[in-house]
Order: sequence, then structure tokens, then C-alpha cells
Amino acid sequence: MERSYTMYKLEKKLIPYLFLLPNLLIFGIFVIFPAFFGLYYSFTNFDGLSRMDFIGLQNYINIFHDTLFWHSFLRTTIYAAIVVPLIYVGALGTAILLTQKIILKGIFRAIIYWPTMVSFIVVGLIWKWIFGDSFGILNYFLELIGKQPIPWLSNGFFANITVIIATLWSRIGFYMVIFLAALESIPTVYYEAADIDGASPIRKFFNITLPLLKPTSLLVIILSLIDAFKAFPLILALTGGGPGRDTTYVVQHIYQFAFIKTKMGYASAMSVILFLVIAILTWLQFRVGRGGEI
Repeated sequence: MERSYTMYKLEKKLIPYLFLLPNLLIFGIFVIFPAFFGLYYSFTNFDGLSRMDFIGLQNYINIFHDTLFWHSFLRTTIYAAIVVPLIYVGALGTAILLTQKIILKGIFRAIIYWPTMVSFIVVGLIWKWIFGDSFGILNYFLELIGKQPIPWLSNGFFANITVIIATLWSRIGFYMVIFLAALESIPTVYYEAADIDGASPIRKFFNITLPLLKPTSLLVIILSLIDAFKAFPLILALTGGGPGRDTTYVVQHIYQFAFIKTKMGYASAMSVILFLVIAILTWLQFRVGRGGEI
């Protein structure tokens, strides 16, 4: 009897891990192993074809003298600094609006969420059709009303604006759903007590809603920051990195070295640096978000 009970306890402990095993295998094969191979390749001159040689830290030394890499990294940082706050405000504001008693609330939620189900390549093509210099629908309507067409994709400033607009359109809905789930989990008793005290909607937002959304806010900021730093397919389809290199962000720069110039080792080293930067930023946000000292 005691042996049967022991076996039962053992099986009860093992069953969850057995269910997790397929996912862990997939994660290991497609994420962990490639990551370790990428780290190893970053210390070689691997080009994907010929025999590779170990060259130590030479790739990393070359990166620190690669002005194109740092320019693309700076563009990515500026892009992230713009889109992350806009996504946060847009997603939170939309979520708060759609928790109110308004008609067709479910339809509005579906409409705003829909762009997140479209692949980034398709999103880029949609907005290219809208902002195209010679064939874009926006310039077509500008010409109809007698206005000069705007060089949306052939001017560096406007090209970056179009990338930001397309990013917001495609990502706000995803983070809105996260905020909706968090908002609907807040107990109504807090708001009822605030109403008794005569608190205004603004005071309720800053004293109740925002503090209780702190973990969700941290999650949204971290995920959107990672999204911004690994932005690639949307930009590839929308601007191709142009005009010139004005919208060539860091992942596209890595892609060019890996698959066009076939410098896999060098591209792997850049990927490692990008990973470390994202990991450090994520760690800092966790520390700040939890009120810890850095």
C-alpha cells in the first residue's frame, strides 16, 4: 500500500514535466541550440560555404569600428524610443476606452485587434500601397485636391514616419488585449470606494488604475521594446531600408551581412551584441519596475 502511494506521488510529480517535454524539445532544438551555434560562429570567419577558422574576438573588434552598424543601432534606438511610449499610451488609452459602456464595444475591439493577426510583410505592403510616392493612394488623393504629393518613401524623415505609423497600426491591438485583461481583473470595490470619497476619474486613474497596472505596464514595455529592436520584416516590405540607409535598422544590417555578404560569423557577433543590449535593458526595466535599486 505504501509503495503504491509512493508511486502515485512520483507519477503526480512527473506528469506535468511529461506534458512540458514536447515544448521543451522544440524550444531546445529551434532556440537554444541555434543560439549556442550563433555564439560559437561569432568567434569564427564562417561564411556559410567554405571552411571556417577560429579568429577569437576579431569580429567584435571589427564591430566597434563599424560605423554603419552603430548608425543602424542609433536609428533603432531612436525608433524604439518613439514607438514604445506611443504603443503604451495608445494601447492603454484604447483599452480604457473599450472597458466603458459604449455601443458596439466588441466590434471596435475586433477591429483594433485585427491588424495584429496580419503578418508584418503584409502590413508593410499595405502601407506601401498607401504611402507609395508614385502609386500610393494617399498621394493620389492629395493630387485630386490640388496638393503636391509628399515623398513619403523617398525622403528619409517621411520614410521613418511611415515606419512608425505602420508599427503602431500593427501592434497597438496586441498590447490593448493585454491591458484589457488586466483592467477587467481589477476589483470594482476600489472604484466604488473612490466614488464614495468623490474622487474624479483622473484621480481614480492615477491612484487606482495605474498602480494596479504596474506589472502589466512593465510587461508591455519590455515586449514592445524587444519588438522594436528586432523590427525587420515590416521595414523590409515597406521601405527596403531606404532611401539610402535611412530606415536600415540593426536587424536589417545584420541580415545584409549574413545573407547578402555571407559573413555569417560577423553577423553572429552583431546578433550577440544586440541580444546583450536587449537583455540589459530588460533587466534594468525589471529592477526599476519592481522598485529595486540598480
